[in-house]
Amino acid sequence: MTTECVWGKRQFGHRARLALTPAQVRVIDDQAHASRTMWNLLHDWWTMLPKHKRSLVRADAAIRQARKDLDRLAVLPAQAAQAVLKAYFQAWKNCWDGRADAPHFKSRIRSVMSVDIPQGRDLNIVRVHRRWGMVNLPKVGRVRFRWTKDLPVGKRAAKDSRITGARLVEGALGWHIAFRVQILEVEPEPHQGAEVGIDTGVNLPLALSDGNHFDHARPARLPDKTADRDRWLNREEKARLRFLEQRAAHRKSFRKKREPSSNRLRNTYDQIKQLRATATRRAVDWQHKTTTRIAEQHTTVVVEQLNITNMVKSARGTIEEPGKNVAQKAGLNRSIGQEAWGRMGTMLTYKLAHRGGTLHKVPAPGTSLRCSACGFTTPGSREGQATFVCKNSGCGFEANADWNAARNILHLYRIGHVAIPAAGRCSRQARKRVKPTTAR
Repeated sequence: MTTECVWGKRQFGHRARLALTPAQVRVIDDQAHASRTMWNLLHDWWTMLPKHKRSLVRADAAIRQARKDLDRLAVLPAQAAQAVLKAYFQAWKNCWDGRADAPHFKSRIRSVMSVDIPQGRDLNIVRVHRRWGMVNLPKVGRVRFRWTKDLPVGKRAAKDSRITGARLVEGALGWHIAFRVQILEVEPEPHQGAEVGIDTGVNLPLALSDGNHFDHARPARLPDKTADRDRWLNREEKARLRFLEQRAAHRKSFRKKREPSSNRLRNTYDQIKQLRATATRRAVDWQHKTTTRIAEQHTTVVVEQLNITNMVKSARGTIEEPGKNVAQKAGLNRSIGQEAWGRMGTMLTYKLAHRGGTLHKVPAPGTSLRCSACGFTTPGSREGQATFVCKNSGCGFEANADWNAARNILHLYRIGHVAIPAAGRCSRQARKRVKPTTAR
C-alpha cells in the first residue's frame, strides 16, 4: 500500500532586523519619506481630478513625471514608486467592495515608515554566517540582516519556492526587512488530536475546556497603578516608563502651538517607544509559544466569535448623556487591547492549518452564564469574575467561570449550533456597499 504526497504552495512573511550604517539609515529614511509623499500627491491628484478622467494609466504617467520634476521623489526607486500606485489603487478597490474605508492622507507622525521592494530577484540574498545574511537594497547597497530562519535562497530556491519580494519597515528598534516567502511543501495530513474549547479573558488569558489553562506566568494585577496597562514590564521598567512619561509631559509644556518638537522631546518619545516595543515583543513571543503548543496537541480548536471593535468602545458618552464608570471601562479596554485576541485567533488559524487542524468559531452570547453541567442559565450563577456556582435546584455545579465557559464553547460546536439563540445576529446577510461603475 502506497500513499501519494500532495504538494501545495504556502505563503508567509519573515521579518529580520537590518544592520545599517548611519549613511544607509539616512538613505532609507529619505526613500520612506518620498514614498509617503508620493502617496499623498497621488491621493490629491486622484481626488481633485474629475471621475471620468481617473485611470491607472494616467496615474502612472503622473508618477513618472513627478519623479522627473521633483528631486526628493527621485530618490525613491522606480519599482517602489510603482508599488505605491498599486497599493493606492488596491485601497480604492477595497473601498468600492465595502471591505475598508476610503484611502486618506498619510501624516508624518502617525504613519508607519516603509519602502516596498516588489521584485524578489533584486534582493540577491546570501547567507554569510550562522547568524547573518546579506541582502541587496535598491539605491542602498549590500546590507547585513539577522539570519533567524532558513530562507529559500541559493540552491534551495526554485520556481515554486522562492522569495517574491520584501518591504522595509521602521520600528522602535530601527529598520527591519519583511520578506514575502513562497514555498512548496507537502500538505499536512489530518491531525490526530483532541478537541478543545478556549475561552479568552483578561485575568486568565486562555482557559481550556480540558483544564490546561495558560496564563502569563506573572501576577495579573500588581499594587501599582500601571499594572494593567504595562503588564509585560517589570517594576524597574515600569518606574522607568513612568519617569519618561513625566519628563515628556514636562518638556511638552514648554512647546508652543504649531511649534516643532525639540530634539530632547523626540528622544524621550523614542525611549518610551522602545519600552512599549519591549512589552509588545514579550506579548507576541508568549502568544507564539502558546498557540504553537495548542496547535500541536489538538486537532480542533473552538473559540468565541467576538466583535472586539464593539467591546472596546469608549463609555464616555456625550455632553447631554454622559457615560458611567468611564475610567473603569477605559481600563478594561486597555486590558482587552493588551491581550490581542484577534492576533491570537490569527496565529491559531494558520498554525492549525499548517499541522492539519482546524479552528472553529461559535457565537459568544450566554457562554459565560450557562451551566456546562445541566445546560440551564440561572440568574445569579456567575457569582464573581472567577467563580461560577449553578443556582439551579438539583445541580449545584461549582467551577471556575472561565473553565465553565470553555466547556460551553466546545459543547456548542459538538451539537452543531442548534441550541444557539439568534441574539445579536442578523437574519439576512448585509449587502455590500459597492459604488456603481460610473461613480468610481
